[in-house]
Amino acid sequence: MSVEPYREITFDKDADGPAGQSASLVALARQGVTDLVVLAHGWNSSPSGATRLCSDFFAPFPGLLAPGVEAGYAGVIWPSMMFTGEPVPDYRSLVTVLPEKEPVLGRITELLTSAPADERAFAEFGALLRELADVPDAPVPGAAGPRHPVPEFLVADPVEMCALFTAALEAERSGERGGAEAGGGTEGGFEDGFEEGRGEGFGTGFGDGFEEELEEGFGEGLKRYWKGAREALRQATYYVMKKRAGHVGERGLGPLLGEVARTAPGLRVHLVGHSMGARLVAYALRGLPAGARPVASVTLLQGAFSHYAFAARLPHDARRSGALRDLQHRVRGPVVACYSRHDSALGVMYPLASRLAGDSASLRGAGAGLLGTDDPRWGAIGHDGVQAVPGTVERTLAAALRDGVPAAGCVSVDAAAVVGSHSDILRPELARLVVSAARTGRA
Repeated sequence: MSVEPYREITFDKDADGPAGQSASLVALARQGVTDLVVLAHGWNSSPSGATRLCSDFFAPFPGLLAPGVEAGYAGVIWPSMMFTGEPVPDYRSLVTVLPEKEPVLGRITELLTSAPADERAFAEFGALLRELADVPDAPVPGAAGPRHPVPEFLVADPVEMCALFTAALEAERSGERGGAEAGGGTEGGFEDGFEEGRGEGFGTGFGDGFEEELEEGFGEGLKRYWKGAREALRQATYYVMKKRAGHVGERGLGPLLGEVARTAPGLRVHLVGHSMGARLVAYALRGLPAGARPVASVTLLQGAFSHYAFAARLPHDARRSGALRDLQHRVRGPVVACYSRHDSALGVMYPLASRLAGDSASLRGAGAGLLGTDDPRWGAIGHDGVQAVPGTVERTLAAALRDGVPAAGCVSVDAAAVVGSHSDILRPELARLVVSAARTGRA
């Protein structure tokens, strides 16, 4: 580990962790730690990869801190690994975090490998996806409750669903979105940056391996639709991990920080999250006990959750609010959301995933294109920052580092100057931004 003192906070899928974790953090405060920086890794990280990410991310911090600041560090390790996009699918990494689903994943692997041109095989595949996501065999879209409505793709006709995913992938590859923003190249486009994220612990989870899959030659007719079936599996896994990240944050990290605050009220906690880990730390705010305010700043790095999460009213439906409505007020300092237009994972696959989980009309909905990437309802906070929250401050990364960020409220920071892809967060500028938000840096 590059920094000391460092602690790991671990949770299982049910948001349970080993005894003594809060006492370990309280002990840091008693040893003189004034500020605790807590990093939650993203979706596609193994435990060893997550620890390595924490070490690399925290490495610049000691040289950035002002005299008198005694910092401690913690990594939140949660079961989040997803499979990689290999030409011959190997979903063993999914089994590591969903061991109870091993028979289901084994049969899914067999179907994706053999790709039978048989409607009965697609029907079985659809049933297996529902079992993987713990969705009943005859559900009604939205039946899982207001926080986690059942995505329509899990209840739609499996052949139609796989055909639509195949068409979406092929449309993206042929340039339905117009290619790169600067015209025709790959910079800022769908495939940009994914190669960087394929190592253990640093995958994006939103698009790894699509290039290989689209070149494999699935054949014609029904056999071709198994290309879309692979994406359907990714989407089902996204649905599972989305629920898990929020659950671990709200039921695990939030109450834990509440316990720490009760015993060490002077300890300032600075939450940092990447991708799904940003969702986790944001939902921790909802899990804080009433009256507890241990969190002094929040920095969201390429956050994989809605850009409307903190909104009191949704622009497209004033009767509804974001899932984290006004929770920025539970933070004593700023909530900083870094975003980048180069993040193709959040610019393409996140809107598709959100669109399919959003409402029963979305799978075939018109007006937003096949992928739905131009419909702001499905945007990610890591793609264009905080939206629909009055008073949100917009800054470029250079301006934020030069002038600082506001002392409280929501701040959207355009980090495209240094963030070239979804997993591109090991940048000294981002470490400086966290320190700036925490008010712990040198003058």
